[in-house]
Amino acid sequence: MATTSAESAVVEEVQSPVGSPLGPSRLIPPPFEEQLQPGPKLKGRQRLLAGLQRISSSQSVSRMGHTRSRAYTTNERGSMSCISLSSAASLNTPSFGTSLTREFSAGFSTAPTSTVTTPGIQIPIFDERARLRYISGLDSKGSVGVPADLKNASRPTNTPGIAEVDEDYFSRPVSQHVPPGKKDFNFWSGLPSELRMGIMAYLEPREIVRCSTVAKSWHQMCFDGQLWAILDTSSFYQSIPADALVNIITSAGPFVRDLNLRGCVQLRERWHAKGLSDACRNLENFSLEGCRIDRTSINNFLHQNHRLVHLNLCGLAGASNAGLKIVANNCPKLEYLNVNWCNNIDTRGLTKVIDGCPNLKDLHASEVRGWDDVDFVQKIFLRNSLERLILTHCDTLTDESLSVLIEGEDSEVDYLTGRPIVPPRNLKHLDLTRCRGITDQGVRTFVNNLPYLEGLNLSKCRGILDATLTELLPTVPLLSHLDLEELEDLTNIVLQALSTAPCAKRLRHLSISYCENLGDTGMLPVLKTCTNLEALEMDNTRISDLVLAEAAAMTRTRLPRVVIQGKAEYKPANGLRLVAYDCQNVTWTGVREVMSRNAEIFVTTHATELPPLERTTAASSASSSVDHLPSLPPAPRIHIVRSTSYPAEVIQLKCFYTYQPTVEEHTKRVLRGDFLSARRLERKWAEFMIAQEEAGAAGAGSRRRRRRAREAQMMHADEEDSAGTPGSGVGGGRRRRARSGGCTVM
Repeated sequence: MATTSAESAVVEEVQSPVGSPLGPSRLIPPPFEEQLQPGPKLKGRQRLLAGLQRISSSQSVSRMGHTRSRAYTTNERGSMSCISLSSAASLNTPSFGTSLTREFSAGFSTAPTSTVTTPGIQIPIFDERARLRYISGLDSKGSVGVPADLKNASRPTNTPGIAEVDEDYFSRPVSQHVPPGKKDFNFWSGLPSELRMGIMAYLEPREIVRCSTVAKSWHQMCFDGQLWAILDTSSFYQSIPADALVNIITSAGPFVRDLNLRGCVQLRERWHAKGLSDACRNLENFSLEGCRIDRTSINNFLHQNHRLVHLNLCGLAGASNAGLKIVANNCPKLEYLNVNWCNNIDTRGLTKVIDGCPNLKDLHASEVRGWDDVDFVQKIFLRNSLERLILTHCDTLTDESLSVLIEGEDSEVDYLTGRPIVPPRNLKHLDLTRCRGITDQGVRTFVNNLPYLEGLNLSKCRGILDATLTELLPTVPLLSHLDLEELEDLTNIVLQALSTAPCAKRLRHLSISYCENLGDTGMLPVLKTCTNLEALEMDNTRISDLVLAEAAAMTRTRLPRVVIQGKAEYKPANGLRLVAYDCQNVTWTGVREVMSRNAEIFVTTHATELPPLERTTAASSASSSVDHLPSLPPAPRIHIVRSTSYPAEVIQLKCFYTYQPTVEEHTKRVLRGDFLSARRLERKWAEFMIAQEEAGAAGAGSRRRRRRAREAQMMHADEEDSAGTPGSGVGGGRRRRARSGGCTVM
């Protein structure tokens, strides 16, 4: 029997793992194990025929030019050694055996042949530790299931005529596939457009415009309409050029809902450029206050936008009654209309708005003519939808029109009280500042007719008496803002009625400036009951230092003080804005009282006893030597806790102009938490004021008082110099005034 070469080897030894409980791995499936069991030993003629068959399957026989042996006819199945291992030419010859399946053949051809099996041929015994390898032809037709790159890589190039040996795909070592990393990965471009727009929405408008210069793609993204749904130029209208503003509006026109162009005078010549007035078609809030715009552009804006809810045309000369007619026909959802100081608008245009906009709640019509038209006022009364009405400087408003506005015309009268029986008005804010045509008789119609009133402004309306306001205040329980400036006929009776009214706890703003008959008698009860005041204007009145002291006590007690343990900084907030300048009875003593209460802090210390520490035992030998000594009780531990209480709110005071610089500096120190410096400034200022008063007194010692006043003034100047910005040089960064040392003789 011939020996097979290395190129035609069929079986490769594979060592099984040592100590494996299952033994060596089996290559042949269990169904075929019965067929491969070793038979009886061949003898004689059968042994010779089996040897000739193995010789005929060797490649060495074909190279020697011998003819290939034919298969032998037998009823037995072919053995694994009968498979042809010839080159490409031998692949066309019939294969031996018909019962070798594809799984059993391990990649060899299993097509049936016309020849019969060799009789008596037994399948040789293979080592169970071996694994089969198949040999493909030179044309790689016999390699089934092997990748192309593996077949090409395993082909020999030096020795011709030798069949190449290809391992199957699963016999090759497994290598972990590492995907190559992405080159030039751009995180921003890989994001979805929705996320990029969401990130850009956090930027300010000026920052978005600057980002548009990065690249063309950024320019297109920055001028996308999704970023400009709300365009408010009130914070940068002075620094943005007209071309950039026009580009933003035209590119984002259909997306813009809120457009505020207040003060954009640079668009004066650009309203007709690039279809600016026709770009926005879905506006809901629109403001053109302070713009220089012609009438045609205004009307175009109003024609294109049918969803307007908020419209501000304050101070526009181009706004007219024709524009209000367009609003009445195209904007049924309008709720806010501001036509203050529009000279070309009167009540004839407002009549159309009242008829065409049933949802109108806020009307600003300052200095608009025609309020003496009773028919127009009657329409407002019947509609009863207004919640805010601003009629500042409306000289045409009279007592008759105001009476119709509140009580209607020819309403039914109650015979018991003599008042018309009408439904209550929905007005919440009413401003009648400087309406010279109304008197006390018109204001009297407010009694029992404005239960929802929150703000009332009657400044500079002369002729209003105490009796009218005394009757009105108990009927407005929701009142929070009351302005009675320059009502010269009022007395302290009004303030006393305010202190007992139901709205006392809700009052936030009170102005009695230039009411020269009001003083401490009326203001002290107000400060005791109206504890939620945030703004109090009392300039040019008869109040005294008692009112300032009561105001300081009120702000101190209405909120609990803030207590902080240890060393920590605290910055209080502004609680009350107090205006008390040009009041003859207010002196520096009252001002000092406010300053003292603003910087008032209390430091308390208390001791707390801590649990004693456990004594550690020493070595056993050392402890045995001192067992006879008596044990001492552990020493108590005491911890000192320091607590500081600060005012929760401070008063922002506006007083006499010579005191105001010191008061402002003191308030700055308190607000930044420097209470020690504020108290030192207050003490030095008080010494200066005392010395100044003593210096002005007549009698003996006037020269000494003047010297003390000069010394106090110099110390006060040093204190002001040290209050500058720290770290900016000597004296806080400001130049000290020149001082002479004086003559040594004098």
